[in-house]
This record gives sequence, structure tokens and C-alpha cells, in this order.
Amino acid sequence: MSIQLGQIAPDFTAETTAGPIHFHEWAGSSWVVFFSHPKDYTPVCTTELGEAARLKPEFERRNAKIIGLSVDTLERHAGWDADIAETQGQAVNFPMIADSDRKVSEAYGMIHPEADPSVTVRTVFVIDPQKKVRLSLTYPPSTGRNFAEVLRVLDSLQLTDKHKVATPVNWQPGDKAIIVPSLDDAAAKERFPQGWDAQKPYLRWVDVKGS
Repeated sequence: MSIQLGQIAPDFTAETTAGPIHFHEWAGSSWVVFFSHPKDYTPVCTTELGEAARLKPEFERRNAKIIGLSVDTLERHAGWDADIAETQGQAVNFPMIADSDRKVSEAYGMIHPEADPSVTVRTVFVIDPQKKVRLSLTYPPSTGRNFAEVLRVLDSLQLTDKHKVATPVNWQPGDKAIIVPSLDDAAAKERFPQGWDAQKPYLRWVDVKGS
């Protein structure tokens, strides 16, 4: 099963390092960044978990919760957490799902058919407060994830949900956005009284405030 953008994220119950959760209930009205790890004690993921923990205040500032998953047990998670704190200088401060029966991994398409069935692929999902999947990224085992990019996408999604805009290539918070083509000039004048710069009729640059 593969998860499509716009689809409601599958609900589930699971054991985590922070206790049992019912996923949709746990998510509440927050955004969620949900990311999987092949298994415990993997080197690249050790660095990722430390970085995600360091960035937790940035996710919280964006009304986003973070949660990880591995197919290993809670007992192995506990040992790995100690290694992460030791080597990365930051303890894991968010739940890690123990998906030893692989039910959550399979529901989210995290088990690649060509991969070892005992491990998950390294996937990131961004899920909005309506429980819809808004981003899906899958990384190769050798490449660490870029959490600055995940934060950038969150900023973009929250901005574009509030305004009738899209964000261009390499956009960063504070940069100009693009008025979406579905908004004609008359409607755009009402929404953006400050005006815009039209390079082409379909390419209208506008300054908008953050989310």
C-alpha cells in the first residue's frame, strides 16, 4: 500500500516510548511529522534522531508534533536512546513507536517489496490537522534526512493554506510567494490590496505575511 498526498493518514494504536497512543487522538489539532527508521542502532538514523530532538522547539513553534517509528521493541529503543544521548549530545524527547509486528509500517507502505522485510524504508510524512498527508519523502539508506527542509515545507504549507499562494523554487520564509492561477485578478485585488508584480499573467509575485 502506498500513501497518496491528500489521503487521510491511517489511524492506528501502538506502543511507544512515551506509552500507548491512538494516533489520530494523539495528533489532535496539531500538524505531525512522522518518520520511520529501518531498525534500531543504525548510524545515519542515530544522527537524525538527535537532530530531530534538538529541533523539537522549532516544530512546536509551528504547532507540529514529531514521532518516529522502528520495527524493533521498546527494550531496544531504550538502549538506542541512551546511545543517541551519548553520541549526539541530545536525548530523544518525542515518542518512538515500537512496530515489531509491522502493522503500522505496512499500513503506511514503509516496507519496500524489494527490501529486507524485517526493516522499514526511511520515509517522512507531514500530516495536517485534518489528518491529511501533505508531504511524503523517501530517502536512501546512505543519505541522512534534511530536517531544515521539513521545517521549510511546514512553513510553506501553513502559508499557502492561509493565503491563495504557492511558494517558488528555493523559497524561504519572508520571500515573495506566487498568486495561484485559480485566483483571477479581480479576486486577487480583494485578497492582496497591496498589489503584486506580474512578470506574466500566470506569474504574479506578492509579499504575504507568515502563517
